[in-house]
Amino acid sequence: MTKRAFIWDLDGTLLDSYDAILAGLEETYATYQLPFDRARIKDYILKHSVQDLLVAVAEEHHLDVTDLNHRRAESLAEKNAQVLLMDGAPDVLAWGQVAGIEQFVYTHKGENAFVILRDLGLESFFTEILTSQSGFARKPDPEAAMYLMEKYGLEPENTYYIGDRSLDIDFARNSQIQSINFLTSDYQGNHQMNTLLDIPGILNAEKNL
Repeated sequence: MTKRAFIWDLDGTLLDSYDAILAGLEETYATYQLPFDRARIKDYILKHSVQDLLVAVAEEHHLDVTDLNHRRAESLAEKNAQVLLMDGAPDVLAWGQVAGIEQFVYTHKGENAFVILRDLGLESFFTEILTSQSGFARKPDPEAAMYLMEKYGLEPENTYYIGDRSLDIDFARNSQIQSINFLTSDYQGNHQMNTLLDIPGILNAEKNL
């Protein structure tokens, strides 16, 4: 029997969390009396990451990026109640569990990811959860995927990274694993979804090829 695995991104994939992230960033900017352009900043973090944003802000305004990160983490943790599940998330996770698909998380979120997943009742679905504190190179470097594949004996052709950004597709490409993403891509291993509920159909279609 083919062993399949899902490695999940969180923000914008399983978690409807961008409003909470932006609210936390807005408070962080206000602490340092920086102008906050919500639309521009959202576009930036979708194309890059929150960490890249904070590094750029620290350089531009001569601030300590560690202090910025600390303030943002405090503010975001206070907004955990604003983090919701993406449509279909519990159903697809439960389907994957019943189907025997081993499920993991690799996210750029910090340790607060464990709190959110626990509060939303999702933590038990995952064999292992990797965060920014796990010590792996950030996406799109494939180090985290290589670790999971080696540790759990996962086959690249049967391992899927599920995300919402081009960065996530690049991570899958660099890891030589499959991608399921809300975006289209020239990566042949990418499968576009419109909602999470498309995932079972995508896997069934793959199985029948």
